[in-house]
Amino acid sequence: MTPPDQAPGTPPADDLERMSREDLVNAGAEAGDVHIVHREERFPEPGTPVEKRAERQVALAFGITGLAALLCCVAFIAIPWKFKVGDNNSYRWFTPAVGLTMGISLLSLGIGMVLMAKKLMPEEVTVQDRHDMKSDEFDLRTTGATLTQGLADTGVARRNVLKTSIALGGAGLGLMAVIIPVGGLIKRPTGLGTTPWAAGVRLIQVDGRRVRPADLQPGSLATVFPDVPDGLHRSDTPVMLIRLRAGSHITHREGQGNFGWGDYIAYSKICTHLGCPVSLYEQQTNRILCPCHQSQFDILLDAKPIFGPASRPLPSLPIEVDKDGYFVAKGPFIEPIGPAYWERRNDYNERNTNRNG
Repeated sequence: MTPPDQAPGTPPADDLERMSREDLVNAGAEAGDVHIVHREERFPEPGTPVEKRAERQVALAFGITGLAALLCCVAFIAIPWKFKVGDNNSYRWFTPAVGLTMGISLLSLGIGMVLMAKKLMPEEVTVQDRHDMKSDEFDLRTTGATLTQGLADTGVARRNVLKTSIALGGAGLGLMAVIIPVGGLIKRPTGLGTTPWAAGVRLIQVDGRRVRPADLQPGSLATVFPDVPDGLHRSDTPVMLIRLRAGSHITHREGQGNFGWGDYIAYSKICTHLGCPVSLYEQQTNRILCPCHQSQFDILLDAKPIFGPASRPLPSLPIEVDKDGYFVAKGPFIEPIGPAYWERRNDYNERNTNRNG
């Protein structure tokens, strides 16, 4: 009588102990309706020159895997990655280097696995009839034997060069898998706390012309930049200069009541959500719109967000007109521009610290 935990047609547990690994593999295959149609060793005689050549090819692929993974880690650590305001080339090689070395590492891993299957492991053709069955002791033992047989078929145990290359590749991939995610959590964004805007810096348009009050009509907007070296090309400099319509009244934020000049007011053009350029102005509703994620800022509430994902107002730039009749900055932004991040200063009491960098 067949025991309750034994599938019909399978050997009893005592016989399993006496069966060889090959017998267990074959028995497990047949019990699972897997029929071996063809099986042939790639190299019936171990150690032939052809086998050595195939082994070196696989080892080369795994060696490149480890080397590229190591270079990826080095690039991630050593190549400058921080955005530096005014220096758009300081980190230009970081992403390409990390992406290229990581891609080579993963590609070589795949090539090595394919080469191992095609050149070193036995050539085998099997057909399986799919069925559902609860795993019993027989299934567990035969599955384990099948897995270990598959490892033995690779010949890693007796191929030292291949074993070393796999260890190198695995170590490099493991190191890369740890350093890249953890390093991304450790590195901190910087460079958004200060801008070139400072007291006395003139406002210029994209063609370099200085801006006078008479240049803007009521209800219009102009994008202006600081008259400093590279001021037109820096990503933190664009400012919206807005001339309000007659009768408009702004409820200023605390400490910013004198930031405007007459019916002119200036705000950073960089959205406080994700840094998109805020470039749409509805003069009828006195709203500034970000086209990326539809955040809206009410000018009459001193650019406070009233719709969309942005959570804080656009920073206001204090402006005035100099003795020559041109707009100049009265001082720098008193808060960092752009998106919020976990170390961004929010307290207006730190404005002097922000001004001094």
